[in-house]
Amino acid sequence: MNIINKKIKIIPVFVPHVGCPNDCVFCNQKRITGKDNTVIDGGYVRNIIEDYKKTIDDDVCTELAFFGGSFTAIDLRLQEELLSVGKEYKDNGIIQRLRCSTRPDAIDEQVLNLQKRYGMDIIELGIQSLDDEVLRLSNRGHNRQQSENASKLIKEHGFVLGHQIMPGLPGSSSEKDLKTCIDSIKMKPDIVRIYPTLIIKDTDLVQMYEKGEYKPLTLDEAVDISALIYSHYSVKNINVIRIGLQNTENINEDNDVIAGPFHAAFRQLVEEKIYLHSVIKVLEKQDLTDKHITFAADDKVISYISGQNKANIKILKDKFSVNKINFVNDKNSQSIEIFADNIKAGSFLIKDIYKNYLSFH
Repeated sequence: MNIINKKIKIIPVFVPHVGCPNDCVFCNQKRITGKDNTVIDGGYVRNIIEDYKKTIDDDVCTELAFFGGSFTAIDLRLQEELLSVGKEYKDNGIIQRLRCSTRPDAIDEQVLNLQKRYGMDIIELGIQSLDDEVLRLSNRGHNRQQSENASKLIKEHGFVLGHQIMPGLPGSSSEKDLKTCIDSIKMKPDIVRIYPTLIIKDTDLVQMYEKGEYKPLTLDEAVDISALIYSHYSVKNINVIRIGLQNTENINEDNDVIAGPFHAAFRQLVEEKIYLHSVIKVLEKQDLTDKHITFAADDKVISYISGQNKANIKILKDKFSVNKINFVNDKNSQSIEIFADNIKAGSFLIKDIYKNYLSFH
């Protein structure tokens, strides 16, 4: 969908815990958003938009996004107050679309009709898991059926549907996380965010972790399951718009993250894993001992093949006993060409990397 893939400028409006009926074990929205004791009203939204207006270029799609909390669970009068400001700027052409994130159990006909009236375009559901036991242990307050019902209603009302999922929740496993992905795909979301579970200060998960009742994913485990989930969505042409919680002033290893698979460039680690295995698949039946290997690809792709600190280069050299690996920038190329001592050793389209990765599993 063009509305999803177009270059955009996000104006984030954080409404931490406004509308949330309970505290999930993993959640402290004030820590995650960095917002505390803020008065949420129309003036709050207007001030944010006016601040961001100075940075808006004419050639981008500008989006007002209500993040945090559970937007559609907010008191209807406050929802209208916040939405009316967004609609005003949208009607004036300053903003092109509106987005909100919410809970599956805060979606019904009345809520969706209200969103439609005020010009909402994208509704993201924090489904987190589609396993009822995992949801119970996470004190999520909703069940799988409510995620299915809400997704269906959002699609029927013509909104762009987003899913947010969290691998590594209490009681989960790689099998359950993968099943959540597969079952989510059946609901046909347009966009997805993958947030491996982190242990944030001042959450119930901290106590569970300290008592030994919860063990977070390691970084490698989180990269592995995220790469698998990401690939499943990608082969179905579902746009994964974020992988890993954003690095902020609070959300980093030196501040509010107690434990868990946090990495400032988590998505890059996932992409590197997928590209590495795709390259291995292409080359695995060839004898490359003592040969010089050259990859011709776009610069961004080259960075994924190389890996952070050239980690993938070392793996490829060791696996294939390669003498040397070189890279040639083939700007904007849609494929990866691989040469061994100047003889073509293989190639594959970039769009096929996710399919290649799934062939390992």
